[in-house]
Amino acid sequence: MKKLILTAAAGFVCLLSFAQNIDKIINAAEVERIEKILSADDMQGRKTFTPGIDKAADFIAGEFTKSKLQFFGDSKSYFQEFIMTKAKPVEIKGMLDNDSLTMNNIAANTTSAEININSLKDYEVVVVKKDDDFSKVVFPIFDMEKNVLVLVDTAHTRRFKGMQRFAGNAKFQSGVSQVFVLTANLNPATISLHIKNQLTEQHLKNVVGVLPGKSKKDEYVVFAGHYDHLGIGKPDKNQDSIFNGANDDAAGTTAVMMLAKYFSAQKEKNERTIIFVAFTAEEIGGFGSRYFSKQLNADKVMAMFNIEMIGTDSKWGNNSAYITGYEKSDMGKILQANLTGSKFHFEPDPYPKQNLFYRSDNATLAALGVPAHTISTSKMEEAPNDEPNYHKQSDEIGTLDMNNMAEIIKAIAISSKTIVSGKDTPSRVEKQ
Repeated sequence: MKKLILTAAAGFVCLLSFAQNIDKIINAAEVERIEKILSADDMQGRKTFTPGIDKAADFIAGEFTKSKLQFFGDSKSYFQEFIMTKAKPVEIKGMLDNDSLTMNNIAANTTSAEININSLKDYEVVVVKKDDDFSKVVFPIFDMEKNVLVLVDTAHTRRFKGMQRFAGNAKFQSGVSQVFVLTANLNPATISLHIKNQLTEQHLKNVVGVLPGKSKKDEYVVFAGHYDHLGIGKPDKNQDSIFNGANDDAAGTTAVMMLAKYFSAQKEKNERTIIFVAFTAEEIGGFGSRYFSKQLNADKVMAMFNIEMIGTDSKWGNNSAYITGYEKSDMGKILQANLTGSKFHFEPDPYPKQNLFYRSDNATLAALGVPAHTISTSKMEEAPNDEPNYHKQSDEIGTLDMNNMAEIIKAIAISSKTIVSGKDTPSRVEKQ
């Protein structure tokens, strides 16, 4: 009994020392310092392909320098740069039976300078009927590695117009095209279509820093969040025109920087290599995480913590967060076990209908079998119980709870310790 009491006392002293150590690094004041910079008006909403996002990238790289992180792979800086191609249609002409094809009823997901379709046999044909779920049918087509001709019923005109803008975004160079036609004729006999595009190369960059491991240096643990947002829009009647994105996702990016500082201060206690990454282009298709995932052997990634919108309290209140895809691996159980005795608790994703597991930057690695999960507190229900500032100009620093954010970041640091040390390895996610 005496030995048990002494052991418990020693553990308590160790835990108290650990808590004091982490509080010096991860605290509300430091959260606020970083948040103020990332969500400031001079970042211009951190939209991709703007000076604002470049300014944000420089700031993140500066923080990685302070944390003494190494560069990723053969890179000479913290920037993981890549090129995307934007195809702007300058000429569209053709016929679908007797109906004219024009800029108004055609959308193309492509990086080709020209598209010519002279027969319905040239492309695989997909039909989106009036009663079909537009999103479930259409958006998976964007990831197909083949030519597809999609006939969309005019009942979906509003969604089609939004999809036109999405299809026009810059994308990775590819030799395949998906062409979408808005039409009442879903069973045509003939087609002739010519599309001429103006191609523009656009440059993007993730910000990546590395803390090398020791005995398991070829096994990786990834902490990530996206640093891009929506930029500048029309002025709201109660707000200015800047989408500051304090919660989405300056909050997650803040967590990544603070975790980098914390683990760096632990003086090589990580047996596995830790990769800290701020992704670009999440808001326009997750291109930053998709590119990053191609630079790694997924079999060597033991876990990924994607941190998304942790600036407000969860549906359970403070000191709590949820994990998307909780049931797809045992990573959540490992994290919660490491928090035994604390006031913080992780919960399974309470919004399964929103399909959040495949809607953030964890999705690409998860599809490759990695236990890659998003940690969030964002309320993704229908109004009035949802996040009132989500994708609005009102997503500003004044709406966030700095103390709660600090507690969430500390919980991530503490709960991940056995994965970082190599003691625990989460089970794999089923590959897609």
